[in-house]
Amino acid sequence: MSSLSIAPVAGRIGAQITGVRLGGDLPADLVAEIRQALLRHKVIFFRDQDHLDERSQVAFASLLGEPTAAHPTVPALDGNDHILDLDYRNGHKVDRWHTDVTFVDRPPLASVLRAVTVPDAGGDTLWTNTVTAYEHLPAELRDLLDRLRAVHTNAYDYARLAGTDDRAREYAEVFASTVFETEHPVVRVHPETGERSILLGDFAKHLVGLSKSTSAALIRLIQEHVTEVENTVRWRWAPGDVAVWDNRATQHRVVHDFGDRPRHLHRVTVAGDVPVGVDGRPSVVLAGDAAAYSPIAA
Repeated sequence: MSSLSIAPVAGRIGAQITGVRLGGDLPADLVAEIRQALLRHKVIFFRDQDHLDERSQVAFASLLGEPTAAHPTVPALDGNDHILDLDYRNGHKVDRWHTDVTFVDRPPLASVLRAVTVPDAGGDTLWTNTVTAYEHLPAELRDLLDRLRAVHTNAYDYARLAGTDDRAREYAEVFASTVFETEHPVVRVHPETGERSILLGDFAKHLVGLSKSTSAALIRLIQEHVTEVENTVRWRWAPGDVAVWDNRATQHRVVHDFGDRPRHLHRVTVAGDVPVGVDGRPSVVLAGDAAAYSPIAA
């Protein structure tokens, strides 16, 4: 009999799991139950995991798949090649909707995020379910998206940085120090569930074969639908919290309402597959080689 308790947090996405102490020594049946919860709820939350450190966070992530390098361009946390140190004080500010690392041809399967220091109020994270977003589109729009492909890149839009501080500009330069560009299907077929999900987000720069203005308008229209509140869940962080999300079926963003107060989290990503569209066509690399960042999951 499992000791896990799984309670949905919102109607279409998110569940909190209690009754487990995360680490690399979990039995296989418990890991399988956690994986099933992840596939069903898209993002799962664990409170009171204060015992975790960098090593045991990576060990737990390894039960879900092979950990990637911390990031294709941003240096890892000192002493651990798999951990990306998310600290606004270092210029890291990702307050736009995105799916992790879609500018490469093998975006992560999942991300495991652990709260180290968080503000007393503010700094929540939002996730949205890109499967239910697809399912609630009109059939005519689903048919259109099934045929479209989008180019994703980490090449930074420096116009956004007007008025920002030196830390943010320096971070942006590091982030785009090696340019990656990949053509993905706008609708990918989930390799485990068979569900269709919308693959866009902030790294999607234009739709293949459409004019710049038409592409921008259509991306904006779809993104507004993807991020409708009915598709979302919002998590109020406490130190020791862990969130795990299916990167193949979600987008997320931070709510940047905490000013200069400390907000410090550690992220580990798990190697993913190459997305495949409804027509069976996989994603195509246009620039950059992600082999050093991540293997391709079977």
